[in-house]
Amino acid sequence: MTFACRRSLPRLRCCAILALLAVLLPLPAAAQQRVVPESREEMQLSFAPVVRQVAPAVVNIFASKTVTQRRSPMFDDPLFRRFFGDDFGVFGRPRERSENSLGSGVIVDPAGLVVTNHHVIEGADEIRVVLSDGREFDAEIALEDPRTDLSILRLDSGEQGLPTAGFRDSDDIEVGDLVLAIGNPFGVGQTVTSGIVSATARTQVGVTDYSFFIQTDAAINPGNSGGALVTLDGRLIGINTAIYSRSGGSIGIGFAVPSNMVATVVAAAREGDVVRRPWAGAQGQTVTRDLAEAVGLSRAVGVMVREVYPGGPADRAGLTEGDVVLAVGGQPVADTQALRYRLATLRLGEQTDLEVWRGGGPVNLALPLEAAPETPPRNPARLNGRHPLGGAVVANLSPALGEELALPGAWQGVVVLQVPRTSLARRFGFRRGDVLHEINGRQTRTVSQLGLAMELAEGRWRIKMERDGRMRSVDLSG
Repeated sequence: MTFACRRSLPRLRCCAILALLAVLLPLPAAAQQRVVPESREEMQLSFAPVVRQVAPAVVNIFASKTVTQRRSPMFDDPLFRRFFGDDFGVFGRPRERSENSLGSGVIVDPAGLVVTNHHVIEGADEIRVVLSDGREFDAEIALEDPRTDLSILRLDSGEQGLPTAGFRDSDDIEVGDLVLAIGNPFGVGQTVTSGIVSATARTQVGVTDYSFFIQTDAAINPGNSGGALVTLDGRLIGINTAIYSRSGGSIGIGFAVPSNMVATVVAAAREGDVVRRPWAGAQGQTVTRDLAEAVGLSRAVGVMVREVYPGGPADRAGLTEGDVVLAVGGQPVADTQALRYRLATLRLGEQTDLEVWRGGGPVNLALPLEAAPETPPRNPARLNGRHPLGGAVVANLSPALGEELALPGAWQGVVVLQVPRTSLARRFGFRRGDVLHEINGRQTRTVSQLGLAMELAEGRWRIKMERDGRMRSVDLSG
């Protein structure tokens, strides 16, 4: 509603433009202050200049893939196939159908690099990117990082220039800062919504392996995945990834991958490499109230070290069992998810400061930033034969493979990589990520040891294994 008289409109517009420029123009850090609107003129400010700056770099992504499925699930049943074979006539022939997905993305490099969510383009055979000015390009996948739900696409724009969005340090924002979400909700075309930052370090969301998100109440709806979350200086603060909803629509609880994490994935794509992140070589647990009281902390915060990998970065830094990590590189660490995020956004080959609580007082340590070693080599192999692991693909576990499979703290043993749908291993309940330690009392630290132990079992298998961080023993016969 507008109550100002017509004669005052030019003056108000002038005031509004001057006030908006004062907000948007960069100022020295010491001069920047966050203020609330105090006059009608300030409340009539517009986000239009920010949208004009950023929206051209936000694109629509159309992904399609062909999936093959049988007409009935019974054709995949091993017992059914045993009696009737693979030839079921026209009823058993697989049929192909096309699946399409719609999402958003952000151009972050003039060379044509586009960041989006991995779930938007996962398994796609064809990807088309449409810019806000109507230009369309075929895109290829430059890098996929399912652990952060991020993927990088590459456009071949030839001599055509591309608009880009610049990054802003995601540690620079505060709760209450105004943000805009730009994307393509419901496929209706590019849409902009506004809101505030509700939280800057939301963990325990369970969306990705690195659960550390910016939470916002800016409306994020289906199709917004991969879109931009930007601040009022027109820079990218996060990639919209997920919402909490009971109905499928936005209720004001949205989550974005912070720009500092996005930047590490983009940097890996520029180098044409897989994402390699620092590895601490330590396993810990989030400090509870009881643990905090036991070690003399005033509140439950940080990560208590439970195990240290011999010779690893944490071991060489002097970290020991019982230490509590409170901060990494000057940034506070509230829980294990925050610790993993802080390490994942740092550069390999450097070192970072750890603030540690030990013996009732603070201690500062220097942690070298190194990738997890792949020792021993994984040596993947398929287990053949009629035994509970028949058909499964297994590999030697190493710190590197443990990180790749999101198994922190699992450093040795034999890990299950694949469990085909029709295999005996699937029927006996084995899963990807199961770590096998013993068969009938025989240690299985390598694939060859596991294969020999399975052959010597003679119809009965007592298997000691680790699943979801918990040890269990199962007795099987066949």
